[in-house]
Parts: sequence; structure tokens; C-alpha cells
Amino acid sequence: MSIDLEYAIKKDIRNNPVIRELDTRERREIRRTIWLAGLTVALLLFAVWQRVEMRQIGMSLETLRSQLVKEETLNRQLRLGLETLRAPQEIEQRARRELGMTAASPRDTLIIERTAATIPRGAVAAQAR
Repeated sequence: MSIDLEYAIKKDIRNNPVIRELDTRERREIRRTIWLAGLTVALLLFAVWQRVEMRQIGMSLETLRSQLVKEETLNRQLRLGLETLRAPQEIEQRARRELGMTAASPRDTLIIERTAATIPRGAVAAQAR
């Protein structure tokens, strides 16, 4: 019975705190793994960023090219309109229609001839001091 009695009595067992040591090797491995994962993510983000930028630049380049074609077409049309307005026949028609001008007849024309200027022989326009 003495053995049964020992089990029946509650024994005082001390739960000594477990002494845990820092595992520096494991910490180094975790840090290295985190660093490598961060580097990998950074490289992937950089590669994706480059591709997105290239795609956006390509799209804006195509937009600019289409705008250039439109502007060149408009420039051609405006130049054609300007040359049409500069044509002598068009100027004459507009002068008659809008301003009410008519062509001058030979009877209304006065021809003025240019003659050489005559300076009297003793006249001095300015004197040198």
C-alpha cells in the first residue's frame, strides 16, 4: 500500500522555466530568406514597371502619330485655301463682288512719268562745319 499511497499524495513538481537560447543560425537564415524574397519582389516589380511604361509610351506615340497625320492634312487644306484666295482671278472677283470695284478704262488712266530731279547749281542742302 505504500506505493499506492505515494501516488495518491500530490507531489510538488516545480515547473522550472525552460531556458531558451537564441538560435543565431536560424535567425540568419530567416533574415537571408526575407532579404532574398524582398529582392526578388523588387526585381519583379521593376521588370513589370518597365513593361507598363513601354506600353504607355507606345500608346502615346501612336496617338501623337495620328494627331500629326491629322495636322498635316489640315495644313495641306489651309495652304490650298490660301493659294486659292491669292489667285489673281479670285482677287478680281472678290473686288468686284464685295467692294464694287471695276477695272479702269484707258480713258480713266493717268500715266505719270518720272523725271530726273533738278537741283539749282548754287543751292546747298547742308553745310559741313
